[in-house]
Amino acid sequence: MPADDALRELLGHIPFFAGLWDRGLEWVARTLVERSAAKDTDVFKEGDPGCALFVVKSGELAALSSERQIMRFRAGDFFGETTLLEMQPRPFTARVLEDAILYELTNKDLYRLYKEDVKAYVLVLQNINRELCRRLRRAYLSTDESR
Repeated sequence: MPADDALRELLGHIPFFAGLWDRGLEWVARTLVERSAAKDTDVFKEGDPGCALFVVKSGELAALSSERQIMRFRAGDFFGETTLLEMQPRPFTARVLEDAILYELTNKDLYRLYKEDVKAYVLVLQNINRELCRRLRRAYLSTDESR
């Protein structure tokens, strides 16, 4: 499978890009920037300003808050999306546990999507909000169970 087809296949299974039609997925595939991240490095640190989200192609990462692991990310997962919406500092450190390849999408990229295809832009934002709600619900339920 060619790299572009493999990337579109990966994107098609990520909730963040769910429902995008061929043109939208094509745009995302063309726009994402591939980044390598070595084991034991940080993609970003808690408190850093943020302007990008990341999709994990391979490897494994941990989300750390005050050095406590709060989540893990593997192939097909994405993280860093909250800073695209709330424009606040990063809420956690993203540490690489196994060498990783990531795809980066910036807030400037999303703004370009807005200018080029507002329907795809709205769909992506709806998907971000759905995923944030899912994560919030899981966090609430796991906290509620520990009481």
